[in-house]
Amino acid sequence: MVEKIYDAIIVGAGPAGYTAAIYTTRYNMSTLVLGEEFGGQMNIDYEIENYPGFKKIKANELMQKIHDHTLSLGAEIEADIITEIKHDNIFTLTGMTGKQYKAKTLILALGTKRRKLGIPGEEKFAGRGVSYCATCDSNFFKDKTVAVIGGGDSAFASAFILMQHAKKVYIIHRRDEFRAKPVVVDSMKLNSNVEFVMNTNVKEILGEKNVTKIKTDNPNRQEIEVDGVFIDVGVIPNTELMKKAGIHLDKSSYIQINSKQETNIAGIYAAGDITTGSAGIKQLIIAAAEGAIAANSAFTNTRECNHKLEGGDCND
Repeated sequence: MVEKIYDAIIVGAGPAGYTAAIYTTRYNMSTLVLGEEFGGQMNIDYEIENYPGFKKIKANELMQKIHDHTLSLGAEIEADIITEIKHDNIFTLTGMTGKQYKAKTLILALGTKRRKLGIPGEEKFAGRGVSYCATCDSNFFKDKTVAVIGGGDSAFASAFILMQHAKKVYIIHRRDEFRAKPVVVDSMKLNSNVEFVMNTNVKEILGEKNVTKIKTDNPNRQEIEVDGVFIDVGVIPNTELMKKAGIHLDKSSYIQINSKQETNIAGIYAAGDITTGSAGIKQLIIAAAEGAIAANSAFTNTRECNHKLEGGDCND
């Protein structure tokens, strides 16, 4: 039996990975999508209001549409966690299941993990007051009270978005000074509906059907009534596998790419939140765009690669 060699294997089943698969299949490339969790970070978000063509759509509903679109074009989708990437004339991937997969090109789209607090109530109220994306969910908190947990530039960006909708925004930080740029902090101090709560850790998120308050370790503010909690304490790129494979990462462990989504290893491309691309804007539409670019680059590479397989290296 001849072992199947895919034109493209896409590792990651979120918006970037699925979009890449939509494009590779339309280029008539045999395509396999491998993912640990179908939908990626979209499984955390609740509703999407900033994706063209949809005024409002539930995140899981949109991902199901993208998933079905991908399947309808002929891509194969399989659940597995890749633990090793080897490169000879072609790429060989080994999954946690023990199964091996072979391809002429790879597109890596494993995304990031939102850093969580790991406190009681965080998982329970996810999508019911707990959010990790102010851009996605700020509209649901019009004239309500919210807390932003974090002290960096990203947390302040979230607070700025939220203050356009909420009547009150608490910025809660565990230290006595913020990591955000001083000019940003000074600007935020000018807003009457924003209050800083320093030297404070949130210990629990409480509510009934939805969030109603938070408990802290601050003796002066042991409980704060809020309708929403926006956790913005950073993300972790899923790049442990890339370090082992020799793929270049930046100092924050994101995959370094060029304008074609190419990595330092010929034939390997990367797309979405896992990359250094698009000026650090981590949004669904950006991930989809990078997936499309990566697919186009993989297609160009595969055309050049096909005539080499018998006598040379596919990714010279």
